[in-house]
Amino acid sequence: MRGETSLSSDKETRAKYAPLLKSKGKDALRVAMELYTFVTLLDANRPLERALTDPSRPAEDKWRVIDTILADKADPLTVDILHDLTDHQWSRVVHIANAAEDMSVDATAYYADALGITNQVAGELAEIHSALLGMPLVLFRLSDEYSDSKARADLLRALLDGQHMHPVTEQMALNATIDLRGRRFPDTIVWLVDRFSEHMDQIMVTVTTAVSMNDQQVSRLQEVYGRKLGKPVHINSVVDPSVLGGMKVQYGSVSTDGTVATQLKHLKRRMAVAG
Repeated sequence: MRGETSLSSDKETRAKYAPLLKSKGKDALRVAMELYTFVTLLDANRPLERALTDPSRPAEDKWRVIDTILADKADPLTVDILHDLTDHQWSRVVHIANAAEDMSVDATAYYADALGITNQVAGELAEIHSALLGMPLVLFRLSDEYSDSKARADLLRALLDGQHMHPVTEQMALNATIDLRGRRFPDTIVWLVDRFSEHMDQIMVTVTTAVSMNDQQVSRLQEVYGRKLGKPVHINSVVDPSVLGGMKVQYGSVSTDGTVATQLKHLKRRMAVAG
């Protein structure tokens, strides 16, 4: 949780650079990648975080530190954003890395806008979360901060192999397990879905069924969940024959599983206990 000072600083920077990131179009991806690289650097270097958030240190000095690190190799907008972050005050030194991550996600969302894939990326992230909900051991391994980050990344790559997801989706998911940032992998994925939904000013609702839903069913679900959640809703429809029937609905961290497959599992457990 961030303090009021950090929340205010983060909000100001995001609002200031939103139009500039939008105007970058496809080039926003470079900014996103450079910002995230800087996030990983900050996470591994607490003295650097302290140097860049020290209120007694002149702004020009902090800028010089950033310029030395980037060595004229970063996009000018990346440099400008990082300069701006050091100009703000933070409740805790680690919050500057969180803000840089926020800006990286914003840049990725604007890149997705430029390609017309924003809904696709958000939907694919939601599908990753939904698919892994029933795999506690896998989620543990993807969230284990004591394991090797390469091993976590290799595991996720193996899971995503053949799923034909957009490279941006895969990279964001890989970032979530390579640099855990003190979070569990599924929590980061939910956060990313929420951020993309916020960017689109709607809520992503993933509905898993055994067969494809028709337009009338999708419209009905949009109406029901739009009324329930108080915001426009995008239905991300996932077809999985293994659920047999019924549907599983997920939005944010909320998941309701009314599939036939899950009901059969519960029935088998009750029969085993009764026997």
